[in-house]
Amino acid sequence: MSTLQTVVAFLAALTLLIFVHELGHYAVARWCDVKVLRFSIGFGRPLLRWRVGADRTEWTIAAIPLGGFVRMVDERDPECAPIAPEDLPRAFTRKTLAQRSAIVAAGPLANFLLAIVLYAGIGWVGAPEPVAVIDAPEAGTAAERAQLRAGDRLLEVDGAAVRSWNDARLKLLEPVIERRSAGLRVARDAGQAAATIDASGLPPEAAEGDFLRALGLRLAPGAVVIADVLEGSAAGRDGLRRGDEVRAVDGQAVRRATDVIERVRASAGRALAFTVMRGSDEISLGVTPDAVPAPEAGAGAAAVGRIGAALQDRIAMQTVRHGPLEALGAGVLQTWEMSLFSLRMIGKMLFGELSLRHLSGPVTIADLAGQSVRVGWIAYASFLALISISLGVLNLLPIPVLDGGHLVYYGLEAVRGRPLSERFMAITQKAGLALIMTMMVLALFNDITRLIGS
Repeated sequence: MSTLQTVVAFLAALTLLIFVHELGHYAVARWCDVKVLRFSIGFGRPLLRWRVGADRTEWTIAAIPLGGFVRMVDERDPECAPIAPEDLPRAFTRKTLAQRSAIVAAGPLANFLLAIVLYAGIGWVGAPEPVAVIDAPEAGTAAERAQLRAGDRLLEVDGAAVRSWNDARLKLLEPVIERRSAGLRVARDAGQAAATIDASGLPPEAAEGDFLRALGLRLAPGAVVIADVLEGSAAGRDGLRRGDEVRAVDGQAVRRATDVIERVRASAGRALAFTVMRGSDEISLGVTPDAVPAPEAGAGAAAVGRIGAALQDRIAMQTVRHGPLEALGAGVLQTWEMSLFSLRMIGKMLFGELSLRHLSGPVTIADLAGQSVRVGWIAYASFLALISISLGVLNLLPIPVLDGGHLVYYGLEAVRGRPLSERFMAITQKAGLALIMTMMVLALFNDITRLIGS
């Protein structure tokens, strides 16, 4: 079921992102009175096709869903020949330089617009996110050297406000990639404190893994809650109930579920005093763990304790919500920041400052689509926004065959005062296609490597 869910989520994401991108080209082409012959989602043999409008534009869904195109009347395209005399004024090549540039740029801009709408919608509805409260830093980490403490709540990173743990991760990624210090402001006790966390000591590949943990930053565990109680277990016999919040065991405060598990394992057959919150009441219970053979232990090994209760760390959450206008502004800002971040990542890979292992292909994207849709619609919408931004940025790169490459052609045409030669465009487009194919092969190789290594 999860595989089918992943495939459906991936295909739905691709279809939406391709449709929005091509719709941008189509809408501006129609606005500039260019005749559109075909609007295709996917390449190869059409699976569905229908014609719409006075121009009888053919809309198709094709077999290979890894892209799409809008075919306009174009004097350079042999598939458009012969062009009827009445259609010549409506040919793409007969339009002004500004009109052609607008048509080409509209696809990536539509992807950015989709990201803005998605981020704004999430911000308006409100998304539950972990509060950015940190646990005690491990010894020897950058967080410990910064004198951060358990219970500190991150408020700012380099002057930018932090509204959640996910927000903190995003804002600390750039300092980690650049291996530099970041200024922090935290809420502590009844006041605030400033700190500087230094990421220069992290290895270059730190950004590829859990870099927050590498810095010594861990999310505070929150309350330890009984998630379930097995029938006939020690927990059930001695009065523990689902939903109880465990505050202490034998008078020792517990901070995370592992604290309880370790004390239970070490107390086979010996009564433990549990202090729990049940609703608004604090209750004391005597719970005697059953003695059971230790997993993977040999004959004669000492028994371990088990109470038959599932425990969970209930992390403190908050709903991050904006008003309509504020949500729209936040959507624009987040799209802009993620676009710049994507460009910086691409630049660092080009200059060798960041591993090319960061390139991801369809397998990784499909996996992320499946994971996000299983979390919920907010996570899936965030995933769609991020991939839409990546698609927009990628298409604006100055590589022939991409939209950005065509915009470079038009820029050179504006400087020269006449169109570029067809031979020059053919040669550069072959080079651009070779580069794109190399990137796709590398991304697919990275996908397979991750799949084998997982």
